Formats: sequence, structure tokens, C-alpha cells
Amino acid sequence: MTARSAGDAQRTAGEGAELGAQLELIACMIQDFASSLDVDATLRRALVRISEHIGAEGGAIFLLDDTGSELVCHACHGPAQLTGLRLKPTEGVVGRSLQRNRCELVRDALDDSSFAPRVDRETGFTTRSILCAPLSVRERRLGAIELVNKRGGDGRFDTPDMHLLQAMASAAALALLNARLAADLVKQERDRRELELAAEIQRSLLPDPEQPFPIAGLTRPARLVSGDFYDFLALDDGRIGFAIGDVSGKGMQAALLMAKTASLYHCLAKTQASPGRLLAVIDREISDTSARGMFVTMVVGTYDPRAGRVRLANAGHEPPLLERRDGSFAEFPAMVPPVGLSLPGATGEPFPEHDIDLAGGTLYLFTDGLTEAAAARPGGGEGDRLRRLIAAARAQPLPIRLQSIAAQVGAGPLRDDLTMLAIDGGPCAQPEAAAATSGVERLLSLRFLAQPDRLKDVRAAIRAALARTGCSEACAQDIVMAVDEACQNIIRHGYRDNPAGEIVLDLDRVDDHVVLWLRDFAPKIDEDTIKPRDLDEIRPGGLGVHFIRKAMDEARFVPCAAGNILRMVKRLG
Repeated sequence: MTARSAGDAQRTAGEGAELGAQLELIACMIQDFASSLDVDATLRRALVRISEHIGAEGGAIFLLDDTGSELVCHACHGPAQLTGLRLKPTEGVVGRSLQRNRCELVRDALDDSSFAPRVDRETGFTTRSILCAPLSVRERRLGAIELVNKRGGDGRFDTPDMHLLQAMASAAALALLNARLAADLVKQERDRRELELAAEIQRSLLPDPEQPFPIAGLTRPARLVSGDFYDFLALDDGRIGFAIGDVSGKGMQAALLMAKTASLYHCLAKTQASPGRLLAVIDREISDTSARGMFVTMVVGTYDPRAGRVRLANAGHEPPLLERRDGSFAEFPAMVPPVGLSLPGATGEPFPEHDIDLAGGTLYLFTDGLTEAAAARPGGGEGDRLRRLIAAARAQPLPIRLQSIAAQVGAGPLRDDLTMLAIDGGPCAQPEAAAATSGVERLLSLRFLAQPDRLKDVRAAIRAALARTGCSEACAQDIVMAVDEACQNIIRHGYRDNPAGEIVLDLDRVDDHVVLWLRDFAPKIDEDTIKPRDLDEIRPGGLGVHFIRKAMDEARFVPCAAGNILRMVKRLG
């Protein structure tokens, strides 16, 4: 082998070793970024490795901030401490490299017009030569890496150094971008879990749908968390308190204010009988503690099922809509602004109230998410659409009625949260009941699903209510049997074993009689077709009607707008 070929072989071996060292350095940096949770610490380690590999006295890594208006030093190496230093994106050799998106080699810093000597003045360091490469992936620019003063020789960087830094900067930029994407995914997952937890907490604030109330509610968030809420609860005097609200804004801040307002209502409603006074108290609390500019439109009210009357106060909310038994509608608009606005001159006086006689009708309360969704449907004005949807669903049980309305308007993505609350006046306006209103004592009011396994609890509740009247065991047994048979008929023949059907039972004492109102929402029946069969006829079925009429002094259907109402009377004995 000649001396020349031996020299070539040595150079080739040296270049191979150098390339191997560079590849190993790049691999280490990529692995470091992939496994580290602290990006700044990883940047510092990468800068030290690059500086030592190229032989620079010092260096710094600058990254654009979130706004892109400043370059911020996130890592530095060498005698000058630059971490936290901020530069304009066009300032110095760093800015020029970033703007041109190419590597810059400055052999003599003092002769370069872009050199910014203020850093040297502030640190006491003397910059002689600069090598700077952009941290970019294609056209996405993240920042730049800058090396200063090469050790040994004349202290100046050369072209091979420039090519080497460019390769390492490209690898570091890709690794940095991947690390940021991974961190974003981790943050998104954490945020998603936090939102799911917040949504679960919000759902826990809603009333139990299994409670036997003549009130039903429904909410459909446009996002994972909602700014809407509703609530209803039994009060000590036999009335039912209810509320519906819509918090201004979107996102977590609105969800937090929603949770606070809902909790305030649920706590205060048990001690404050007047809806207007209760709303005034909530208004003061929200005004004192909510973020500036946030407010809540809200309706607070009470329902007396014995009188069939609602009293409510409306603060800037959508007007509640009463569907009367004859199919006509009435609105009850807000008379004051939303709560939480802290209006000048506010006196803290009770909010004005509406007193509404349901007269067997249904009162609907809703947020503007429902009216906006209804307005998006073709044909007719906004109010006409909503009224038509309510009228079309009136024969259905109350919860299913709300679901049907929501399904009609919310087929696509919702632009706003959609919440509804409905109060069913029930069979309160029957002539017999109205004539004896002054002597009526409500012993029991139940609302339950038309499912056979629910009847055990219904029978127990009837016995407990009758025990308070001094009713004999034989009389109580007749009443329980009659109700049980009637409910079985509703389940099998009215709802045809549909488990989603509902039954409403009201038990009143009128002087020395008990009057039972049993209501269902199944298709109307022809009373003439309901006849007991001859007891001498041997075949199954048909005995339930016979037992009911034998056990009760009176049992007949009374007129109603939808569904069926069976009125049964028994003299206490």
C-alpha cells in the first residue's frame, strides 16, 4: 500500500468515525427528548453535547414564545448566563438566522452589522465568532441555536462546523416538535379527564329522575360541560320547589358558576318560601362573588300540587310557556334583569312574582338553547315551532314528552346547551275535586313507571297513607287490591308492557271517603268496551274489572285532555 492510499484510508476511517459520533449524538438527543418530561432540561443537555462536539466556548438555545413576538433563551452553556434573556425575533444574528431560516456563519462578530453587542456589555463576555442555525421543521420555525467562539486555533468557526450544526439543529428541532406534540397530547388527555369529572359532578347536581314528582327535566350539553342547570325538590309544606338557569359564557368558568348557582338554590330553597325573595338572595351572592361580566338568567318557583298553582320569579330568562288544557298557550316574561349583574341602585327587594293557575295544563321552562334549536328548523316563526312541538308531544308521559321535543330540535350538533323543565298540572281540575276543594286532604301523591315490580312499593305506600286515617284493615285491603288491579290493566293493556310508561296516583280524603285519581298517558280507551265477564264463565282474564267495582263504592273514568283518568271512591270503614 502506498503512502497516499494509506493516508486516504486513514481519512476515510476518520470521517467514518466522525460520522458515527455525529449519528450517535443525534440518536441520544432524540431519545432524550422522547423520554424526558422536562423540555428545558433536555434542551440544556442537548446544547452541552452540541457545544462540546463542535468545540464552542458557549452557546444558547432561543425559542419563540407562544405569541411569536419574542425569542426567549431557554438554555445556555458557557461562562455567560443568558437563560431568560428576551430578544426581538429580528434582533441579532439569532433573529437573522430565524428570519432567513438558514444557518449563519459569522467569522468576525465585530464586522457583522447584525451583531448585538448589548449582551457582551451586560455579561462581560467577548464574542469573536458566531455560528447560528434555525430550529425549524420545514417552514415551522421554533427558534434557533447559537454557538460562540470556537476553542483553539484562531477561535473562528468554519464551513464544516456550519454544516454539522445545521444537521444537529434539524434533528433537535424535530425531536423538540415531537416532544411538544406529546406534551400537548398528555395535556389534552388530562384536560379531557378533568372535563369528564366536571361533567360527572354536574350530573350529580341534577335531581333523581326516579323520584315520583309531577315535574320532569332534561339537559343536553353542547359540550362536555354545561352552563345550564335545573333542579326540583320536595318542600316541608307539601309544595315542590323548582329552578332552571343559564350561565353566560362557555367552558369551565361557566360550568363552575353553574355548579355554584345550582348548589346555592338547592340549599336556600329549603328555608326560603318566597321565590322572589330566594332569587334576590341568590342575586346578591352571585353579584358579590362571580367574575366580572358573568351573570345567570334564572327562574325560581314553587308548585302546589294540591291547588294546581305555580308561583315563580323570572330574572332575565326565557318566558315560561303554559300549555292549557284547551291547547292554547300563555307566556310569562321576565320583569327583571339576570342575577349577578350588580346593577347600580339595587335595593335587595324581592323579585316580582307570577302566580299561575295550571288548571290541568303543563308549564314548560327552558333555556335559549331550545328556542335557538327550534328556530333552526324550517317553517314558521320561532314561537310557532316550539308550540307545535309541544302540542305534538302532549299525549306522551312527561319525561318522554321532553325527550321527544329535544329529539326534534337537537338532531344535529347543538350550538348552545339545551335544558327543559316541565310541570304537569295533572288531574287537578276535575269537577268533583273542585267542588270539594275546601274539604280535601291530600294523603298521597305518587308518580312511577308502569312496571310490575314497582307495584309492591305502591301498595306499601297506600297502606301507610290509609293507616293515618284510621281506616280498617278490610277497607284498606279493598283499596289496595283495586289500585293494584287497575295498575296491572294499565301496564298490560294501556301501555302494552312498555316499561317507559308512567302512572300518576293521587289519594285524597274527602270527609269520610277516600278518592283515588289514577292517571296514565296511554292511548284513550273506550269505557264501553271495559266490562267484567260473567263469573260463571270459566276462562282466564276479565276478573280485574269485577274486583275493582266490587271493592270500591264508585269507579269510573273522567274526561281529560290526554291519556286516561280513573276515579275511584271508597267510604272509610
